[in-house]
Amino acid sequence: MQIGDEITFGKYKWRVLDVQNNAVLIVTEHIIETRPYHNKYVDVTWADCALRKYLNSEFYDAFSEADKARIIPTINKNLDNQWYCTNGGIDTQDKIFLLSIEEVACKYFGDSSEKLYNKGAKQKYWFERKDENNSKRIAMYNGRKRWYWLRSPGRVNVKAVYIHGNGDIGIQGNNILKGNVSEPDYFGGVRPVLWLGVLSTT
Repeated sequence: MQIGDEITFGKYKWRVLDVQNNAVLIVTEHIIETRPYHNKYVDVTWADCALRKYLNSEFYDAFSEADKARIIPTINKNLDNQWYCTNGGIDTQDKIFLLSIEEVACKYFGDSSEKLYNKGAKQKYWFERKDENNSKRIAMYNGRKRWYWLRSPGRVNVKAVYIHGNGDIGIQGNNILKGNVSEPDYFGGVRPVLWLGVLSTT
């Protein structure tokens, strides 16, 4: 497998983001569902949020035993928000996770690190400075562009960073309870990420 390849794993199509030894990092090609980041309006980090719990339990458990055996647990660094210094929380061991600010800004969708680490003096939003890598972060849900969650905190810990429908990074964050049961269309999109062991061809 090579970076950029599309593969099928479980019941989803995935895109290869990274290749290391006998493992590949993959993200779902599309947003697969919508959910709030957390189930209460309280300060929270990735380590304790409801979305992480769901991905590593109910979502993970839906894979077959053979597929589960190929999913490699990984230690994730959860850095503070680079613009607002909001607490990112402790490192976590995850089987399934979401991408972070630095991963979408600097690693897997082109290099926008200059914008991440050099905020404009009066800049409040990412889109106030042109980002040529926006198009690489766009994801679809039910045939249309839609915003989706990252695991990083927003400007306060009742917000989490997200990717706009146009690919801009919502570094200030969206309310972790974005939407409600009667308005599910307002929940954030979910694009799970995992490290997958590559099957030997010999």
